[in-house]
Amino acid sequence: MSSVTLKNITKIYDKKKVIDNISLEIKDKEFVVLVGASGCGKSTLLRMIAGLEDITDGEIFIGDKKVNDVHPKDRDIAFVFQSYALYPHMTVRENIAFGLKMRKVDKETIEKKVKEAAEILDLDEYLDRKPKQLSGGQRQRVALGRAIVRNPKVFLMDEPLSNLDAKLRVQMRSEIKKLHEKLQTTFIYVTHDQTEALTMGDRVVVLDKGVIQQADGPEEIYNNPSNTFVAGFVGSPQMNFIDSKDFPFEAPENSIIGIRPEKMVCGGQIKFNVKVDITELLGSEKIAYFNIGDKKCSAKLPADYNFGQSLELSIHPNDLYFFDKEKGIRI
Repeated sequence: MSSVTLKNITKIYDKKKVIDNISLEIKDKEFVVLVGASGCGKSTLLRMIAGLEDITDGEIFIGDKKVNDVHPKDRDIAFVFQSYALYPHMTVRENIAFGLKMRKVDKETIEKKVKEAAEILDLDEYLDRKPKQLSGGQRQRVALGRAIVRNPKVFLMDEPLSNLDAKLRVQMRSEIKKLHEKLQTTFIYVTHDQTEALTMGDRVVVLDKGVIQQADGPEEIYNNPSNTFVAGFVGSPQMNFIDSKDFPFEAPENSIIGIRPEKMVCGGQIKFNVKVDITELLGSEKIAYFNIGDKKCSAKLPADYNFGQSLELSIHPNDLYFFDKEKGIRI
């Protein structure tokens, strides 16, 4: 069993709560992504699971074992850092094998495990190279290999792709997802990138100010956000938020209306014109920016969609979201 259970976890730095009474059940073999803006507490939470940060209050279980006072090396987890953390003077083979050597695993077992990890990660031809001879993506695969050979119950990954260029990030997202399917163990992955979160996670946990805002499957997070924070954080461009008094549709009193940019021109019966301030061409898509009332809004359109300075919106009522104006909660 490699489930991870967090019960009422709190972390206080200098009298400030950075993690505020979080409870979360991560199932055996599940791929869970913790996502949020910088400073939301996601990396702190991951480091507490690893034992690299003390817990102010609450309990952490890995499987059935409470690990609050268990040393990191005895928690049966592997941590993959943002910075790769490879030893520059060692070869790829030596870097992957290092943790096993420190645990005094016999030479034959080490050789077998390194070979298996290299095959999984397509590193066979690089085993005798030093890290400086590798690309960023190859270095990250070496860091993953070092984690794999330990055969841990839980993989913890803290923004492992943030140092890679855009093309490599897309490739590595796919590779890490395949790795999870091969290894069939629990992955907990931290990122600030909502695209990573939605494409990789079996479940996405959205954090803000040390509090879980929503924990659901990617489609549920996107299609049924629980509040304005989740709705605005997930999606690019972000959801439009319009005061109900500025919108030609009967809405709940004292509410904010939300509409995704791709749903602004969908042949619906709510029609009105807006003055376009600026447009951006993004290959196959075009983004138009405009104001509704005092709120800045956008519409995502096909690249060949023609309009001048005025754009007619045509919105379907089923595509509207309603949020409480004061609390931001979905109505």
